[in-house]
Amino acid sequence: MLTIDCPFCGPRPETEFGYGGQAHVAYPEDPHALTDEEWAAYLFYRDNPQGDFAERWVHSAGCRKWFNAVRDTRTYEIARVYTMTEPRPVTSKGA
Repeated sequence: MLTIDCPFCGPRPETEFGYGGQAHVAYPEDPHALTDEEWAAYLFYRDNPQGDFAERWVHSAGCRKWFNAVRDTRTYEIARVYTMTEPRPVTSKGA
């Protein structure tokens, strides 16, 4: 089982967390000005890299706070966790 290190509560089993998708996706400044294709791209299209990937997680069975994590999509290893107010860190793998 994957262990996730909540920045607020410490290490916990992954069953306590909910996945929130790709981190650092900015909401459109004027969503009403978007075409249907642009709105669909914002809602449904995300990066799918092989390697380090910044993700959002929520500790739903604990503190219920959202945070970000950099996870290697090949190995599931979490390189770093950080709060929503922190910028994406630079990891040793170049994330």
